[in-house]
Amino acid sequence: MSDEFEDMGPVDYLVIEFPGNRMTGKGLPLLLDLVDRGIIRILDLSFVRKDADGSVVGVELRDIDADGELDLTVFEGSSSGLLGQDDLDEAGAALEAGSSAGILIYENLWAAPLARELRRGGAQLVAGGRIPVQALLASLDAMEESGGSAAA
Repeated sequence: MSDEFEDMGPVDYLVIEFPGNRMTGKGLPLLLDLVDRGIIRILDLSFVRKDADGSVVGVELRDIDADGELDLTVFEGSSSGLLGQDDLDEAGAALEAGSSAGILIYENLWAAPLARELRRGGAQLVAGGRIPVQALLASLDAMEESGGSAAA
């Protein structure tokens, strides 16, 4: 394993749907802040659109904002080559027709020192996942209704 990969933090991906192809850009400053503060490193950022007939097409960053209100030029060139057409098709399959999505692959820089030391000690990640906020809230609501309490 090269030193570059040995020193990397965990890598995650997100597929963020914009129903009705409405991208407001409200989260973009927060994404840039995470990058600027060294919390994450964007490896890939791509966009797709799912048309009414179900076809999925890639969308260039400059084509996303037809009204010129979003400045997406800062993200141009955010491509490591990790995302392939199969990945874009798979992301598109999860979308509702008439929607678009941003597909983000990022390295968790904040966790890189921990990951590096664990790898050096022979440890390896064998499972991971994410708990959707909706599922967490439903679980907490169910516990509250049953009179239980969450562990701290």
